[in-house]
Amino acid sequence: MSATTIPDYGTLGQRAAAGLKPKGLSDEQKIARAKQAFIAGIDADMATYLESCIHCGMCAEACHFYLGTHEAKYTPIFKTEPLKKVYRREVAPMRLFNRLTTRDLTIADLEDWKELAYDSCTQCGRCSLLCPMGIHIQSMIQVVRNGLAAAGMAPAELQAVSDEQRDKATILGAGPDKLRETVERVRAQGIDVPLDKDKADVMVLSSALDFLKDEKLLASTARIMNKIGANWTIRSDGFESANFGALSGDKQAQKRISKRVIDAAVATGAKKVIVAECGHAYPVLRWEAATLYGKELPFEFFSVAEYFGQEAKAGRLKLKKPSGEAAHVTFHDPCKLGRMGGSFDEARELLAALGVKLTEMESHGRTNLCCGGGGGVSMLQSAQKLRNAAFELKREEVERTGAPTVVTACNTCMQTLEKGKEWLNWDKDIVNLVQLVSENLD
Repeated sequence: MSATTIPDYGTLGQRAAAGLKPKGLSDEQKIARAKQAFIAGIDADMATYLESCIHCGMCAEACHFYLGTHEAKYTPIFKTEPLKKVYRREVAPMRLFNRLTTRDLTIADLEDWKELAYDSCTQCGRCSLLCPMGIHIQSMIQVVRNGLAAAGMAPAELQAVSDEQRDKATILGAGPDKLRETVERVRAQGIDVPLDKDKADVMVLSSALDFLKDEKLLASTARIMNKIGANWTIRSDGFESANFGALSGDKQAQKRISKRVIDAAVATGAKKVIVAECGHAYPVLRWEAATLYGKELPFEFFSVAEYFGQEAKAGRLKLKKPSGEAAHVTFHDPCKLGRMGGSFDEARELLAALGVKLTEMESHGRTNLCCGGGGGVSMLQSAQKLRNAAFELKREEVERTGAPTVVTACNTCMQTLEKGKEWLNWDKDIVNLVQLVSENLD
């Protein structure tokens, strides 16, 4: 099958960071803003988590960064220490006593934990799944990110894109105009793309990250939507799946970016909104968007793999068996789609409909090992060594399957696996699920 072309996120991150203007906050202002964000993120559930850790160390054994390095600082619960410190001094029932035994938050704390909250956490949720106390560690680390972002200390690569997306509705300069250009190129191939229909049952999202290089992913999605016969559209005023506000920890940016998608879906009367192969976008839109919006949404969010899998199971999407090495595959579950979203079967329904031989990795489904690039980590040059350590774990699992092809349903996973392949001169084919389906329509 033809190669999927996804841009190098690390290069994109460097380009974005070069244009970021510093906020010019003093150390005291940074600490105050971080504390305010931490306290805002401590609800009853969060307080329970902060009181419940029994220091068993099981979260360390769940984390791909700890497993890849065996450095204690990458233990997931340790990444929440700044939040725990503020909780103990400012919120906990014993806070007055705790102030005698727990030192105050310092700028050094924030600087030291920047690597732990961003470079060494993909927000994959495996630590939360395996915690015997049911502590949602991933959400705690997200609050740490919120505090760092409020202090102006989020990584420049993520904050720059977050600011741009919030203010201009573009990612690295690619927005509605770039979408329209891409749609015209897809139409030139004889593929209908209903852009900006007033009314439609299904609104499909894409991402500037998908078409910064070419139109292959959008063309593949459109081809399948047309084959199904859906009444669908893609809206130039609300097409972007990615949300760099969520990745940077900027809550206000996250809300504003999500609202564009919601407003477009409401305007078009959509009953379903299909999220592109963008891992973090799925839980951000499906689980968090309504809360930020402030009311119940009149439509449902589905990932593109989830939606197409349901169509295949219902018999509305007929597929044929691919030839060559794509006939034997292993599937890498995107963490945000699977573990954080609950969608495991639909991708496998598509693979079953394709008639391929599927050999599962030792860790798959709920316990799948992360590829090491999610949560914005793929854009951070400072995280390269950690990404490589995590990728080695994934590579070893793939090798044990004997499958020549790795299929996944997330553009970040695709890019991370492709970079790992390039780094090690790996002999595996890395395949995008939607493109595989598109090229094998019956």
